[in-house]
Amino acid sequence: ASLRIVFMGTPEFAVASLDALVKAGYNIVGVITAPDKPAGRGMKMNESAVKKYAVDHNLKVLQPEKLKNPEFLEVLKALHADLQVVVAFRMLPEVVWNMPRLGSVNLHGSLLPQYRGAAPINWAVINGEKETGVTTFKLKHEIDTGDILLQESFPISETDNAGDVHAKMKEIGALDVRNQCSGFLYALSV
Repeated sequence: ASLRIVFMGTPEFAVASLDALVKAGYNIVGVITAPDKPAGRGMKMNESAVKKYAVDHNLKVLQPEKLKNPEFLEVLKALHADLQVVVAFRMLPEVVWNMPRLGSVNLHGSLLPQYRGAAPINWAVINGEKETGVTTFKLKHEIDTGDILLQESFPISETDNAGDVHAKMKEIGALDVRNQCSGFLYALSV
């Protein structure tokens, strides 16, 4: 059985997870990312890192301004996703996260319930934590809560800055997302 996955994410951090799924041969039926934004002096339209990756890999891209827009919801529904994978994207309304039959899985850059919300990597470094990690969980009503599926920790060394932690976390998170999807695939086949 082929798992139909919609991937949602915007920054470079999310690209690693999308790439891991693509390389593992998953069927990514759509990629949802932020709308292009004017940037720089010439106000050229800037595309998100996830959009650039998706376009390079011929994946279908959706860039809704509003996630509750009925036209967007129609298109999303028509993708018939079994599962949505969310990495560094904005808060989803229930109508979106509840849509796929297997629900939506989110990757968060901390060992929840630590550092829920924004900038978890920076806070872990600022507070001198000795370790941090990633959590994948099923989306539920409250932000960054829900059924924790997988947690993986790794040490923060004294010389690590937020960029170093970000780079490690991106790779570990990507593998966890991939493993999570194979878990769902296995559950379907049993």
